[in-house]
Amino acid sequence: MKVLDLLCGADHRFEGWFASEEDFQSQLERGMVECPLCGSAHVRKGLSAPRLNLRSHSGSGSGSASAAPSAESAAQRDGEESSSKGAVSTNVNPPAHLPAELQEAWLRVARHVVANTENVGDRFAHEARRMHYGDAPERGIRGQASAEETAELVEEGIAVMPFVLPDSLKETLQ
Repeated sequence: MKVLDLLCGADHRFEGWFASEEDFQSQLERGMVECPLCGSAHVRKGLSAPRLNLRSHSGSGSGSASAAPSAESAAQRDGEESSSKGAVSTNVNPPAHLPAELQEAWLRVARHVVANTENVGDRFAHEARRMHYGDAPERGIRGQASAEETAELVEEGIAVMPFVLPDSLKETLQ
């Protein structure tokens, strides 16, 4: 497994896992690698520290060290946030140059939004109104709304929050 530090055109740093260098190049050429923050497919490799397996070959399993963070602990952190109801419009981009800590926090929030909302697509304004006026049960929704639709919702007293979700985060991977 090859773990690469990747950067998009806006210098958002993220990690990609590939079977080999050829696998990375193939996926990059087919447009399958994109920035999880802004959705850009203009991706390049950054400097990566090698992962060293320092475990002894005696099979004891102890004494291992890894430079890579635990995917399990990241998933556990993502699941710890509590769910909240609300409407989210997904048509605004995040700031281009975020420090790494803010990028990580933004990704946790984005994953939380996807896990705890229903994607209603371009029916967003309609569904938000139905919930507001009691014609549909209240629940967390996300989708697309034009600037005009968003302004109308706000005028009606319906709380909305613009939030970008790149295609790679809109659905779960597995």
